[in-house]
Amino acid sequence: MEERITTPTTYPQEVLDSKYISRDLSWLQFNYRVLDQARHIDRSIFDRLKFLSITSTNLDEFCTIRLGSLYNYLDYGKERFDYSGQRELPFRELLMSELQKFVREQNEFYIRKLKPHFEKNAFFISDYPSLFPGDTAKVDMYFQQTIYPMLTPMLFDGYHAFPLLKNNRLLFGVVTKAGEGVQTQKISFIQIPSNLARFYEIRQPDGTLAFVPIEEIIRHNIHHLFRNVEVLSVNLFRINRNGDFTLEESEDIESNFLEELKRKLQTRRTGRVVRLDVQEGADPWMVRLLKIQWDLDDLNVFVIPKEGMIDFSGLGQIIGNREFKDRRAALRPPRKPLFYPENGSRDLMEILKQRDILLHHPYDSMEPVLELLEKAVDDPYVLSIKVTLYRVAKESRVTAALLRAAEAGKHVSVLFEVKARFDEENNLREAQKLQKAGCFVIYGVSSLKTHTKLLLIVRKEPDDRVYRYVHLSSGNYNETTSRLYTDIGLLTTNETYANDVSEFFNVITGHSQPSAYRNLITSPRDMRIQLCNMVRREAEYARNGQTSGIVIKLNSLQDKEFIESLYDASQAGVPIKLIIRGICCLRPGRKGLSENIEVISIVGEYLEHSRIYYFHHGGDPRVYIGSADAMVRSFDRRIESLFLLEQPSLKKQAMNILRYNLMDNVNAYTLKEDGRYVIKEQNGEPPFNIHKEFYNVTNDVFQDIHLF
Repeated sequence: MEERITTPTTYPQEVLDSKYISRDLSWLQFNYRVLDQARHIDRSIFDRLKFLSITSTNLDEFCTIRLGSLYNYLDYGKERFDYSGQRELPFRELLMSELQKFVREQNEFYIRKLKPHFEKNAFFISDYPSLFPGDTAKVDMYFQQTIYPMLTPMLFDGYHAFPLLKNNRLLFGVVTKAGEGVQTQKISFIQIPSNLARFYEIRQPDGTLAFVPIEEIIRHNIHHLFRNVEVLSVNLFRINRNGDFTLEESEDIESNFLEELKRKLQTRRTGRVVRLDVQEGADPWMVRLLKIQWDLDDLNVFVIPKEGMIDFSGLGQIIGNREFKDRRAALRPPRKPLFYPENGSRDLMEILKQRDILLHHPYDSMEPVLELLEKAVDDPYVLSIKVTLYRVAKESRVTAALLRAAEAGKHVSVLFEVKARFDEENNLREAQKLQKAGCFVIYGVSSLKTHTKLLLIVRKEPDDRVYRYVHLSSGNYNETTSRLYTDIGLLTTNETYANDVSEFFNVITGHSQPSAYRNLITSPRDMRIQLCNMVRREAEYARNGQTSGIVIKLNSLQDKEFIESLYDASQAGVPIKLIIRGICCLRPGRKGLSENIEVISIVGEYLEHSRIYYFHHGGDPRVYIGSADAMVRSFDRRIESLFLLEQPSLKKQAMNILRYNLMDNVNAYTLKEDGRYVIKEQNGEPPFNIHKEFYNVTNDVFQDIHLF
């Protein structure tokens, strides 16, 4: 692996002195770790470009949501204190400066380390002067027949209002002159169609593929749109708009709520601009006009080198090209789940009557979950199916099965979370299809977002005995992402789980308030306080001289109250090991505060998505898995669930997941006290890559597992 990109360390002293790490600065560190994945020289150029592309889509989401949220405070004069202790204005300056550094390093890496490898991998991104005459004619014909009819210049001057320019779309600002003097300058905007390929592909005589960017095709042919007018400059740019909103739900769920959601989705197209990417050499007159129009300053303007690229997500056309299919890393086929007998030849419903099955994706197939659901659809003894859906695949087997179940006359209840960020429109469409088919559909609960992942199937046997089949998980019911995300789930007919889940469905689809659950911890009811109490219990063990310990694996750690409980436990002597993939606002290793806390982040081939909470509990470990991160939104504004693993064999299986994560020395980064992440050193040990090692796990490794 090449030397990694150095992350910025120029934070003000007050930021370094804070006992919390800024959520937004921590996120930026995470995107550097994703960018590091593109530096692995043992990966193909296509897989390296994939990670570069991910950093680009990550940055878009960050600017749309997190930067957008900051501007909600700035634009409306509201006070905001960042976790770093800074007020909104100085923090904006710090954050924008760090984003500027990231974008510069992102482009420099692309230009210097990736582009030089293109031609030896049988492709290149071509400009117009590099094309053969015959190819130029083909490209110009493509422009005339396909692109030209779709383009609409939108003039802005004293007689035309400033046009609504779309979010995350490549745009041209064309400055023209119709007479003498500066006053005669005018600007027209052209939106590049998003439903056309980013590149026009041309096969070269030597077999290589030339990819001609659509923006260069339009630039070269721009004179066709501006006849008898002098074109002074043609400027490529792109914008991110504020897409952060809070949904105010109405009592009229069936109409007003859905209409409000649709209106709020429109704000992503019309929200204030928070970031402007412009290609190097852009006309200063145009840039000044855009800054005035959108109330921006130089920190909001990101200058992209001409050798670089505005919006690396466009590389997806090259990455996914069928020509290079054999050069990309292939997904390994999943294995049969552990403790799944007879290679799955027996009826799954009969197996689950005898034992629980813990699934660890993507190493274990999601097929048993889909098999259970699809079998339930056709089973005449199945009475009802209840499920919570957060994100589903585009051609979802899950929603297809639910549609068939409803058509077969089964009772189907679906809590379809239509507020799942950036999947709102797809979820709304799928939910309405289910409702039309006769499913009982809940479009979210009050002002809360339903993030828990639960499935309940009720089956009445021929002898009148009733079984409830339950699936609880950290991951979505999405067969596509289950091949790419690491998640953990439980299939069971255990009556304790079944009772808890039945009660929980009554809460979220009706008006029930159970006094207690046996194995579930839920939010926004009592998750924070129960988790904090378990941390405090470990602190008591430590103060009494007993063995104690905490290991937690999450996507994000941000809730101050939970962080404070971990700080207190650390000061009591509890060894704490945290595996936090993304945002971590806890500052580890600070003397007198958190010197017993270690934090690592695993970023690699798969996206780490499972949540596991382990508490030593005096030698009788408590292990919870589920959907919830330790974030304010998870504890206060989402419906989440964590469930206790009861069976010793399954508990050991989850503990081994934590143990392997702590052993990883290929994908692991260590968080330092100052907020930087450094690659975990191997110290002479052989490489241990969990994204490979978990495929080799057998039942034997669970015999003797101790985390402390």
